[in-house]
Amino acid sequence: MDLRFISQTALFRGCKEHETEELIRSISCRTGTYGRGEPVFLAGETIASMGLVLRGTVRIENNDIWGNTSILSIVGAGEIFAEAYACVPDQPLMVDVVANEDCEILFLDAPGLFREKESTCPGHNILVRNLVAIQARKNLNLSQRIFHTSSKTIRGRLLSYFSQQVSLQGSQEITIPFDRQQLADYLSVDRSALSKELGKMKQDGILEYRKNRFRIMGNPEGGGSFLKE
Repeated sequence: MDLRFISQTALFRGCKEHETEELIRSISCRTGTYGRGEPVFLAGETIASMGLVLRGTVRIENNDIWGNTSILSIVGAGEIFAEAYACVPDQPLMVDVVANEDCEILFLDAPGLFREKESTCPGHNILVRNLVAIQARKNLNLSQRIFHTSSKTIRGRLLSYFSQQVSLQGSQEITIPFDRQQLADYLSVDRSALSKELGKMKQDGILEYRKNRFRIMGNPEGGGSFLKE
């Protein structure tokens, strides 16, 4: 287990490697590996462990009874998932967690974090404080998704999402973590309609794109393409 990497994650940030090792030893932990498309957690399950992605990515998605999928987020290496459900272990999951690619996950027992005897472990307070901050940040991200899907038009939803990514990445040349189907699911729109609208936006000089790389045109009349190889 790469203690240096784990100590640099948002959950363990501020802990020294020996403190991370002590915390992992004092809290019930296990690792698991999953192939692309393999479920990690399924809706309806009750869990007591949160997941820390060590390698690869997982996606959090909602699947309704008609087979429609809505992607809520992609969780990458160094990030955690299912912490809210793990902290309330009698609450059934409302979402599925699926391996987005081959991945390795460290599962940490959430109730173990709050046992009184664990509070004396080195780094315990740091871990709990980091967990609260992560949860607050995720609540903000969920609010952002709600904002992106508030527009009645597909173009409005795309512009809202791309505008946020330009701000976050500090450039009009952006890379997004979604393929076309995942982007459609994230924005709660039909994939074919999304692809058609992207084509129209390209024709209108609003953007250029190739796969998950986009250039948002500040001046639709000017500039070459950063996508040319």
